[in-house]
Amino acid sequence: MPRTSCLMKKYQHILLAVDLSPESADIGARAVELAQFYDARLSLLHVFEYMPVDAPNDLILPPQTGVEENVAEDARGKLQSLATQLGVPDANCRVEIGTTKHEILRIAEQENVDLIVIGSHGRSGWARLLGSSANAVLQAAPCDVVAIRVAS
Repeated sequence: MPRTSCLMKKYQHILLAVDLSPESADIGARAVELAQFYDARLSLLHVFEYMPVDAPNDLILPPQTGVEENVAEDARGKLQSLATQLGVPDANCRVEIGTTKHEILRIAEQENVDLIVIGSHGRSGWARLLGSSANAVLQAAPCDVVAIRVAS
């Protein structure tokens, strides 16, 4: 029986979305391998969500001055360390504030990404039914998505 060749898409821009957990380096190494295989540009993205403040109605809180900026600066430092470890140029790294799914999808579309690489915690049961960032991105992405399974 003759073998049929499988036509594989040639990826040109891969977006690695990381949560900066200890597993990010392993996920990043896999993304680097994909980028090398396809001779593709690799970009790193970390998204942290807004930090809402719940306070009783009669309590007046001073405005949060610089909290999100401080968190963003810390995330930039960690992302830079990861980028250095993976050999990714600074120009290909970004930190965004917002909803994880929304920001990953926005950046993927804005940057004309054709493959998103994201970590997926091997959850089952209720956690799987309730969804995850990886699943949300997978369902709505304008391009291919590779979910790298992370041991939980």
